[in-house]
Amino acid sequence: MSAAVFDPRICELGEGAFWHPERAQPFWFDILGRRLMSQLDGAPLEWQFDEMVSACGWIDRDHLLIASETALLRFDLRNGEARRLVALEPDRPGNRSNDGRADPQGGFWIGTMSRSAETGQGAIYRFFRGELRQLRAGLSIPNAICFSPDGRLAYFADTAAQTVWSQPLDPDGWPMGQARVFLDLAGTDQFPDGAVTDDQGRFWNARWGSGSVACHAPDGRLLSRLTLLASQPSCPCFAGRDLSRLIVTSAAEGRHGPQDGRTWQLDPGPARGRPEPRVLA
Repeated sequence: MSAAVFDPRICELGEGAFWHPERAQPFWFDILGRRLMSQLDGAPLEWQFDEMVSACGWIDRDHLLIASETALLRFDLRNGEARRLVALEPDRPGNRSNDGRADPQGGFWIGTMSRSAETGQGAIYRFFRGELRQLRAGLSIPNAICFSPDGRLAYFADTAAQTVWSQPLDPDGWPMGQARVFLDLAGTDQFPDGAVTDDQGRFWNARWGSGSVACHAPDGRLLSRLTLLASQPSCPCFAGRDLSRLIVTSAAEGRHGPQDGRTWQLDPGPARGRPEPRVLA
């Protein structure tokens, strides 16, 4: 299965790969570069922010919900205006947002972490119909936020702990009961970063440091592994009008290879994605 460069622009820390189902347009972030990036008909687009931005969901055709280091923002793609919806950890000025994704019920999950990746300083929150609620604390680098197709499970990881958990959800999308270990990668060279599920519930996970995206069955079995030339892949999403491609961000941070930091396109074989759900802001 071949990998090709989707966008040659170098991201210091690429993250938040996202395909807007109504616009049929990809978006992603360079966290350290404080940029939202995109393409339209093959032409590069980007928006510069005055703080770090890391993940998004779609509210409607022209508005994104964007997680910045200090807030969740309503961003207008037509004129570049950003309006603050809710503050994000105002009591933790040393933290920033990281990985995030919308759930099938219309909530938006976002992880936070220390800017210097201090142990246990991060958390995961859910924003739903105007309310921001903390779901889990004590994480170091929260990542891999995604959901089963039926909305009954959430997945999330702590990259530093090399662990991915699955969390049962109630019909409104709130956690119900205890999270269970889905993947225990401790002691290996595999560090779970961003993830997405396909229409069959398979879990596609970028593996930071290993230059690969791993595909796991819903029961955790490793099914396949796709490789790319960038050593630090960070977040995949299904893209294209039939959601038959994987777009994967990567990071140049701490690396000097010519392919590090580019955004990639992978062929996932017969797998197909699901349209990202609308955020009910």
